[in-house]
Amino acid sequence: MRLKPRKSANPANTITVRSKPGNRTRALVTFAGRTEEAAIGRSGTTSRKREGDGATPITSMRLIGGYVRHDRITTPPTALPLRFTPNNLLWCDEPRHALYNRPVSAPFRPSHEKMRRDDGLYDVCLVMDWNLRVRKRYGGSAIFFHLAKPGYKPTEGCVAVSLPAMKRLMRFMRRGTVVKVI
Repeated sequence: MRLKPRKSANPANTITVRSKPGNRTRALVTFAGRTEEAAIGRSGTTSRKREGDGATPITSMRLIGGYVRHDRITTPPTALPLRFTPNNLLWCDEPRHALYNRPVSAPFRPSHEKMRRDDGLYDVCLVMDWNLRVRKRYGGSAIFFHLAKPGYKPTEGCVAVSLPAMKRLMRFMRRGTVVKVI
């Protein structure tokens, strides 16, 4: 009997995030033959992600969609499902709450992140499936692929790139694109 070869992950649908040598809060993002500068967590990377540790998880995460501030950004063509960021959108980061690591609407008293930020970091905010399908309390929340602060200052655990880099990358992204942090 002849065995069918196993399907391997399509490297064309994988974004690789590698820590930058000599700087644990910076990374190099490689995708579709390009390499871009990125910011990662203030604590670098970890294989044991915990809520509030400031580290980017070492893992493969799938993009599931995202939010765009259409009042600030012209969205490039992309197959990734995107929604307008409403004024009242928040993201619950309270591990003891039933809606932990989920989008919620204001008003919302438990700990949360505001998704419509004044600093522009979430003008493009792509949601990865970290701790979403099966949520682990204190396993980390709001791990996004978003825009970087000037000078690529560290994130709280996300992956962040410049707006021009994001626009280049989004042309190739779709639901299921893998973000592989190594």
